[in-house]
Amino acid sequence: MSAKTTANTDTVIKQLTPSTFAQWDSYVKQHQQGSFFHLSGWQQVISKSFHHDCYFLYAELDGHIVGVLPLVEVKSKLFGHALISTPFCVYGGAIADTPALTRQLEQEACLLAEKLSVDYLELRYQEKQDSTLLLKQAHSTFGCELPEDKDQILPAIKKKQRAVIRHALKNDLSFSLESGKQNLADFYQLLSTSYRNLGTPIFSKHYFENLVTVFGNDVDIAVIKSKSENKDEQLSSAVMNFYFNEQVLPYYGGGNDNARGLKSADYMYYQVMCSASEKGCRWYDFGRSKNDSGPYKYKKNWGMEPKPLYYYYHLVNATELPNLSPNNPKYKLFIGLWQKLPLKVSQIVGPFLSKFLG
Repeated sequence: MSAKTTANTDTVIKQLTPSTFAQWDSYVKQHQQGSFFHLSGWQQVISKSFHHDCYFLYAELDGHIVGVLPLVEVKSKLFGHALISTPFCVYGGAIADTPALTRQLEQEACLLAEKLSVDYLELRYQEKQDSTLLLKQAHSTFGCELPEDKDQILPAIKKKQRAVIRHALKNDLSFSLESGKQNLADFYQLLSTSYRNLGTPIFSKHYFENLVTVFGNDVDIAVIKSKSENKDEQLSSAVMNFYFNEQVLPYYGGGNDNARGLKSADYMYYQVMCSASEKGCRWYDFGRSKNDSGPYKYKKNWGMEPKPLYYYYHLVNATELPNLSPNNPKYKLFIGLWQKLPLKVSQIVGPFLSKFLG
């Protein structure tokens, strides 16, 4: 898409290039509704990992960025053809200096969706929009403030969940938190085990390598192991965390069969909270969950209140809103079969499917 001037304004809509990465990210970081998932690095990660076409649009006025909208085209014979802001991310949509500029970027996205002849355009907003697009509310996000004193974190957690964490603290668990690729192999083993058990295709290890490489110190990986007198340390739980503007987002997490009994995931999330607090983070983003699902109820048990997410759609060739949820009955057989796969097979085959499940 070439740069063009929109009627009745001096604003120009352009596509992101490497020369404007820094300006784009500076804008995202200073915008109240900017998020880790609006950063320019996602263009590199998604292009390198999945080879999807990216259309990261920005509005420019007098040489300054005044709005951004990251978009990615995801095309699959199995799962449909969509233009999404942003796949593999829980937040997205346009952010801009004014609501009018936000709507202008949205309109540009609608035109692009029609030009590409996709099934639908999907914009994943955190806040409700004054938009004419179709709205779907199936998910909520959770979060809480992090105090400067990490010793204040545990008392602030809801009583029942606090008891679980206290129990986990008595187990002989180790906590390793590292940036770079040091914990990547253990993390991938645990995450792919968890995904297989859920019946969900795992992403390629290359994707996670790209996340670590592109985002650098804004990504780290926590790994929990259980210790025993008679055995070497055993893997239990792991999570990849994202950092943005004094926020921490434990984003990709999983564990193996011993995690539940050891409460190692509860231990892990608590330790991530404490570590993030010491690093200066003041907000813990516990991420998106489908409304009234198991993870939704789990996060409420921590004392966090759900905040609805607003996903907006423009239907092009589709006649109804998409439903790629694992709760969709048409995926029940597939999920059941996937859960029975040997782990190694799921690690080999999974990436061929997961790249379309953004």
